[in-house]
Amino acid sequence: MQFMQDNIWMILVAVSSGLLLLWSFIGNSIRGVKEVSSAAALQLINYKNALVLDVREAGEFNAGHVLNAKQIPLGKLDESIGELERYRTQPIVVMDSSGLRSSAACVLLNKHGFELAYNLVGGVSAWQKAGLPLKK
Repeated sequence: MQFMQDNIWMILVAVSSGLLLLWSFIGNSIRGVKEVSSAAALQLINYKNALVLDVREAGEFNAGHVLNAKQIPLGKLDESIGELERYRTQPIVVMDSSGLRSSAACVLLNKHGFELAYNLVGGVSAWQKAGLPLKK
């Protein structure tokens, strides 16, 4: 008991870290976000004619992006949702640098009725690690 009292802050940090780690594993499934690997995303793009939606900022996008990707920064996605209307019935692979912003974009797309939005796990970093090309 004395140990816990003496180290309460360390214990709280450890518990908080554990909870954040747990949330990173199950948070997207709780929020209804569908996730795909780079290989699965490539299948959607090649065989299901999926739109690639890149929600990074322009500078990040211009540094390298997937061929034919549509770029709408996450901060402007809600006001630009009309640009995606014609893709409502087809898969949309959403990506960013690491998969965090794209997860939020998938939640927003789902809210607007885009039921086939998929978050690319690991984002563009995972795409590159899989040896898949980027256009500059």
